[in-house]
Amino acid sequence: MTTTDMLDPGSVDIADPHLHSQGDLHPVWRWLRRNDPVRWTVRPNGVAYWSVTTHAEVVRVLRDSKTFSSEQGMRLGGDVRAAAAASRKMLIVTDPPRHGAIRRIISSAFTARTVHRLEQNMRSTVTESLDRALENGTVDFVEAASRLPVAVICDLLGVPREDWDFMLDRTTVAFGAVDEDGSPADAAIEAHAEILLYYSELVQERRREPREDVISALVQGTVDGVPLSDEEIFLNCDGLISGGNETTRHAAVGGVLALAARPDQWRALQAEPALLPSAVDEILRWTSPGAHTLRTATRDAELAGRHIEEGQQVVVWGPSANRDESVFDDADTFRIDRTPNRHVTFGHGAHYCLGGALAVSELKVLFEELSRRVADIEVTGPVRRVRSNHIAGYDQAEVSLTPADGTGAHR
Repeated sequence: MTTTDMLDPGSVDIADPHLHSQGDLHPVWRWLRRNDPVRWTVRPNGVAYWSVTTHAEVVRVLRDSKTFSSEQGMRLGGDVRAAAAASRKMLIVTDPPRHGAIRRIISSAFTARTVHRLEQNMRSTVTESLDRALENGTVDFVEAASRLPVAVICDLLGVPREDWDFMLDRTTVAFGAVDEDGSPADAAIEAHAEILLYYSELVQERRREPREDVISALVQGTVDGVPLSDEEIFLNCDGLISGGNETTRHAAVGGVLALAARPDQWRALQAEPALLPSAVDEILRWTSPGAHTLRTATRDAELAGRHIEEGQQVVVWGPSANRDESVFDDADTFRIDRTPNRHVTFGHGAHYCLGGALAVSELKVLFEELSRRVADIEVTGPVRRVRSNHIAGYDQAEVSLTPADGTGAHR
């Protein structure tokens, strides 16, 4: 029996990071959607928040940035001073119209030549990772999946290849380590400092010698005719690499585990490559790597009959919205042919994930190669979830991969 089996859904503090690591929270989400879809909770540390769990209300909050602002932070329990320092500088804690201006600068780096380079990088990275995994037979897929997103986002940013392992390690700590109350641990704060120091050096290099990458675009970009400050550049690089790393990595691991648990779906994907796009969407819905997103009410509002007061924190829970029975038929079944699939894994509205299309491309390449080169997937060792209320993912998942050709050699 897991910890969550013994919970009283009506009284649980859903932001407790231990709950997210120790069991299946979907029975709790289900109870909340049916009985208390917008619920007020006061945490033991005094932090109070509204939990929004239905698809319709989650979409409403994310779409209405005038009423529900990102500028006071986007994660529950985050450092208030850090959020204030990043507000209106970092894309994810900036509301429109400034949000759109920063977004356009970053998007300008997605040239046709860059996208082509990234696609080649994806294929070669996946091939190398699978070669190693198939040679060993048994692999911690968390480690195997880590290489792809960090290679792609570092390539996009302009981080030299020799520093990719450093960025993977530091972002994993920076966005994964939390204290007992869910706030960032000292290790996370230190990792953030190291990342920002690294960007300081790289930005100076790009000022001297611009290239075709995101850091160069940020260095050369302006908002309302004013160049971005070094701090704004550092913060946006930090946000991009954390988002690009975490979402793809945890979706990849969760997708492999889901396919191992549902051999019929694995066989269907192997037999019908045309199912790959819907399979990736279903993996994103099923895994929902971004567990929550925080907004702060800028004025009084009403959600599902609840009165939200100006200044109160409103937390939308993606894993719950992505299992909402009113939107997804047979929501608790993993089904790779599901269509339509209105998941909110990449958010909604102005803050829809800038790298969403890139993440989809990475996952398509990964699962295309897996379905072509791997005959069977079996969980053979520990599967351990991350202790976080912000990231729904894994820090260990040992699986066995059986080569489709009996050798593991790339065909």
